[in-house]
Amino acid sequence: MTAAPKLLSCDGYLLKQLAISGLDWLDTNQEKVNQLNVFPVPDGDTGTNMFLTMRKACEPLVGMHEAHVGKVCKTIAAGALLGARGNSGVILSQWWRGFAEALEHHAQFDATIFALACENAVERAYKAVVKPVEGTILTVTRQAMEAVVEKARTETDLNRLIDVKVDAAYNALKHTPDLLPVLKDAGVVDSGGQGWTYIIEGMLKQVKGEALQLSPLETVSPAKAAVWQDALVPEDEEGYGYDVQFLMRGQSMDVDAVRAAIDAIGWSTLVVGDDNLIKVHVHVHDPGVPISYAIKLGAALDDVVVENMQAQYQDYVVERAKRESDDVVKVVEGVAVITVAPSDALKTLFTRDLGAAYAIGGGQTMNPSTEDFLLAIKKLPNSEIILLPNNPNILMAARQAAGLVSDKQVRVVASRTLPQGIAAMIEYGNERYDNDLSALTDVMQASLSNVVTCEITTATRTVSLEGVAAREGQYIGLIDDKLSVAGDSLEQVALEVLKKAKADKSDLITLYYGDAVTDAEAQQFADTLSAQFKKAEFQIVNGGQPLYPYIISVE
Repeated sequence: MTAAPKLLSCDGYLLKQLAISGLDWLDTNQEKVNQLNVFPVPDGDTGTNMFLTMRKACEPLVGMHEAHVGKVCKTIAAGALLGARGNSGVILSQWWRGFAEALEHHAQFDATIFALACENAVERAYKAVVKPVEGTILTVTRQAMEAVVEKARTETDLNRLIDVKVDAAYNALKHTPDLLPVLKDAGVVDSGGQGWTYIIEGMLKQVKGEALQLSPLETVSPAKAAVWQDALVPEDEEGYGYDVQFLMRGQSMDVDAVRAAIDAIGWSTLVVGDDNLIKVHVHVHDPGVPISYAIKLGAALDDVVVENMQAQYQDYVVERAKRESDDVVKVVEGVAVITVAPSDALKTLFTRDLGAAYAIGGGQTMNPSTEDFLLAIKKLPNSEIILLPNNPNILMAARQAAGLVSDKQVRVVASRTLPQGIAAMIEYGNERYDNDLSALTDVMQASLSNVVTCEITTATRTVSLEGVAAREGQYIGLIDDKLSVAGDSLEQVALEVLKKAKADKSDLITLYYGDAVTDAEAQQFADTLSAQFKKAEFQIVNGGQPLYPYIISVE
C-alpha cells in the first residue's frame, strides 16, 4: 500500500471539505458527547450545542466556491459566532475566530502558518473565558496546539501535522479527569474536549480519505460506583440557576466593559464579539438581570435563550441513574456469560434469573457491534467468558470479538434466537460447576437443538419467500428464522406456525410477549392456543421485546 502524497498547502476548497467533515464526524458522535457532559453543569447537551455551532458555521459553505483560505475561514468563524450555543459552543466559535484571524491575508496556508493559526485559535479560546479552567476543552485544544507547533519545526506535511494534533488531543482528553476532580468523580472525560476532538478527527479522516466510522478509542474513564451523584450536587444552595445566552447588536459597544459587567452579574461568563455584535453567555439565578442590563445599554437583543439548568441537572441524574442501573455487571465465579437481549425485561431474565454476568441491549434493528462485545468483555473480571448472541445477525460480531481478545479465553455459543439462548443458560446453570470452559461451551451448544423457536411479527414489505407469500402489513410466522406462515389474523398465524413446529408433540410451550401486548391479552392468547395443543403445558413470560408481539419457545 503506497503512502498518501504529502499535503504541503491548504486552500479554501480543502478547508471547506475539512470543516464539513469535522461537522459530519461530530454529528455521528454527538450523542456520545451528550452522555459525557457533566461539567460545568450536567445539562447533557454539549454534543448538541457543539453540533449546532458547527452546523451554523458550515451552512454558508454549501454554496461557496472560494479558493482563498482566509475568506473561507472568516465565513466559518462568522457562522460559528452566530450559532454558538453553550460554553463549549462559544469556546469553539472563538477557536475558529482566532484561526480565521491568523489566516485573514493568506490565500493558502502551509505547515508554518498552520501552527501559527493554531496558536492564535487557542489564545482566542482562552480569552473567551473569564476564569479559564484546566481539564476542559481549553486544555485539549492547547495541548494539541503545542504538539503541532513542536512538530511543525521539522515537518512540512499537513497530513502529518493533523495526525499529530488528533493524537495529542486524545492524549490530553484522557488526562482531563486528572486535572478536574469532578470529571474523575463522575467517571467521564471532558465533554467539550471530546466534541472538539471529534471535529479534528473528522478532518483527519477527510485528508486520509477514510470512511467516517465510529472511533475505536475509548475515552470514558471508570467511575467509582455511586460517586458521580455526589460530584454533581450543586455547591450553591440555590442550585445551578439559569443558562442565559443572547446576541447584542449596536454601535460602538465596548466588549471589555460588557464582559466585566456580565461577569459581575453571574458566573461561567463568556462575552465575545466586536463593537457591532456581541455574543453573551452567562449563568445566573435571575435571567432577567443580564437581559435588562443589555436593554438598558441600548442594545438590540436577538437569539435569546434561557435554559433552566437546575431542571436539566435533575433530569440528567434520573436518566443517568436509570441508564447505569440497566448496565449492571453481575459478579459470577468461574466461567461468565455475556448475552444479548432486546428489552429490559429480557435482560433481567438473563442476568437475575438465569445467571448471565452481563446483558448487552440489542436484537433486531439494533445489532451490537464487535466493539460492544469487546467493551462488555473488558467489564468482566472473569478470565473465561462465553458469548450468547441470540440472533443470526449478531453471531459474526460475537465471533469476531472473541477472536480479538488475547488476555482472556472467550468462546461463542451460536444461539440464533432468544429461546435458544434461554435454553443454553438453563444448561449453563445445571453444568457450570462440573465442566471446564470447553466442555461447558459444548453442552450449551448442544442444548440449542432442544428448542424450536416460533416468532410472530408483521411483514414490512410484500414478499414471496420459501413458498410463503406475504403482503406488507400481514402477520407472519417464522420457525427458527425461516418464513413459514403469513395471514391477516394473529391467532391464526400462531396456530399454523405451531402446527408446523410440531407443537402437538411438545411438553412445554412458552410465550414471550412483546411491549405492545398486555398481561391479560397474553393470558387469553395462551388459553386459546392451549385448547388446540392440549398435551403441552403453556406458560407466559413478559419479554417486553419490540417488533415481535410473540416469541414462542417449543420444547
